[in-house]
Amino acid sequence: MATPVDGEGQPSLNGTIPDPQTKKLTDLPTELLEHILCFPVLKHVDICNVSCCCKRLHDVCHGRGKVWGHQYKLRWPRLQRFYRQNESCDWLREYKTRHRVGIQIRRTVESISKRFFTEVVNSFAEIESLGMPEHFCEDELLFILNSDKRKSLTLKYYAKKILYFLRQQNILKSLKNFLEQPTEQQSALEGAVLVDQYCNPLADVTLDSISAQLDEITEKVKKMLRIKNPSHPSLRIAQGNCSVVEDFELQRQVICALNSVLYEQLQYKGNECDYYNPLNSYIHQVLLRRTGIPISLSVLYMTLAQRLGVQLEPVNFPNHFLLRWCQKPTGTEDIYDFVYIDAFGKGKQLTAKECEYLIGHQVTADYYSAISTTEVLLRMVGNLLNIGKRGEGNEKSYQLLRDSLDLYLTINPDNVQYLLLQARLYFHLGIWPEKVRIVLDILQHIQALDPSQHGAVGYLVQHTLEHIQHKKHPVTPEVKRRSAPEHLEVQYSVGLIMKHKRSGYNCVIYGWDPKCTMSPEWISTMRVHQLSNGANQPFYNVLVQDGTCRYAAQENLEPHSAPLEIGHPEVGRYFSEFADTYYVANEELQTRYPEDMDETLCTVREAKLEN
Repeated sequence: MATPVDGEGQPSLNGTIPDPQTKKLTDLPTELLEHILCFPVLKHVDICNVSCCCKRLHDVCHGRGKVWGHQYKLRWPRLQRFYRQNESCDWLREYKTRHRVGIQIRRTVESISKRFFTEVVNSFAEIESLGMPEHFCEDELLFILNSDKRKSLTLKYYAKKILYFLRQQNILKSLKNFLEQPTEQQSALEGAVLVDQYCNPLADVTLDSISAQLDEITEKVKKMLRIKNPSHPSLRIAQGNCSVVEDFELQRQVICALNSVLYEQLQYKGNECDYYNPLNSYIHQVLLRRTGIPISLSVLYMTLAQRLGVQLEPVNFPNHFLLRWCQKPTGTEDIYDFVYIDAFGKGKQLTAKECEYLIGHQVTADYYSAISTTEVLLRMVGNLLNIGKRGEGNEKSYQLLRDSLDLYLTINPDNVQYLLLQARLYFHLGIWPEKVRIVLDILQHIQALDPSQHGAVGYLVQHTLEHIQHKKHPVTPEVKRRSAPEHLEVQYSVGLIMKHKRSGYNCVIYGWDPKCTMSPEWISTMRVHQLSNGANQPFYNVLVQDGTCRYAAQENLEPHSAPLEIGHPEVGRYFSEFADTYYVANEELQTRYPEDMDETLCTVREAKLEN
């Protein structure tokens, strides 16, 4: 029997003759290799290793090829909207850039907690100075926010603030561009959307999505018009067309159909029960909840009427925003040549005299004049400002006040009253931009606009300079040890979830004092002297479920029998994790209360044993 040989006539190692037709992996067609290398189980490290095997596989895994394009899309799916379909792109370079941005963003966010734990941060210049593609930065921040819900709370807290800041900066740029447009090209709807976006930068609000919802309402009105008058010219107006229906009877048919659809069919209404809710001013919330205040409903009504060929004008009527509908064929400013429409009152049509009944007193003819889109926005933002000023003093109302001040001063930068309010708000909240001298610029601007404000400006300048000096010599944070003799009466520790015995609210402790440290006025107002131990007992800083921060006496608190997460926006500032029944203090809080976490763990274990 002959001895098996290989292809060169030599015996093979396993005693068989190899098939000369056998193919190696690298012999496969490029398309098939790409298909194999795009399997979801393969990660970027695997592709790097494969491409190092040989020149053939290195060529298949080239930067502009399908393999790295697949890896990029698999890792960062949210970024696909920034690329055209079948776009030729160096995906390997994009992958490296996005990966590098992710590392830098995460490092920057992690460093912020140490630097801003004791202050309210209002600027993130270091993020802007990274010089990285903006959509990469935002994608990494969203990635952090969408990670494990109960962990990395401090990282998420600052990631959210940075994302809020970056988006607001872009919206302000868009608003400034909008304000630079010719007046006749400014749309009240677009302006209202920009206001909405700035106050809700983390919500998915776009002009396209709002316009699409208005298109749907417009089609419903056309459907009703078609039943009443199949030949109505409004039925032929295409989307985006600015045609005007001249005939008054045909205009009246549009207004009647619009009222029927908006108020009867879709049940839109004025929010009389919760008038001062800021949601009433946000156009996406008006569409979602089908309720609003006079100005937001007027913007909606006016935009729908315009799409149907009827021109209505905004009227800055005191205490009750209105629209006016001209009843004369030629331009007129006689207030009696208009019908006034109350969008808040289900589209009710009023005479000039009847408008005065809405507010209970007479007004001059000036108040019946049409106003510009810029004036509409100032009225809208002014409403939000007033809501912020009358707020409950919690984080949400202060944020609204800050946002609405930013908007108002972007539209009207020389308003002395609001410039002073902004400066005072910065001092009150301890908000200091990365370059604190911006406050001095604001104050100098106020002084130039109105020299009579010299006293107020001087006071604020003095405090600004004192703050700059203070920043040069930061105070070492106070460390409170439970083992210290003066702290022996402190029963509870940071991270514990508590219940208030009298008010019933749920909260988490983020700080404590061995005795009440508030002013005599606060102690008197809060009737602390009526407590059995008065002010001479430990008091606790707590974050409350309703979003407020409170200072509670020890005798009024008790550990919660069924601890749950506390939905407070500031939780991440103090805690890194929710561990089922308690919060884990972050590094900064543990530095100030170094013995508290051990006490918290002991309390939690004892509670488990008792149950």
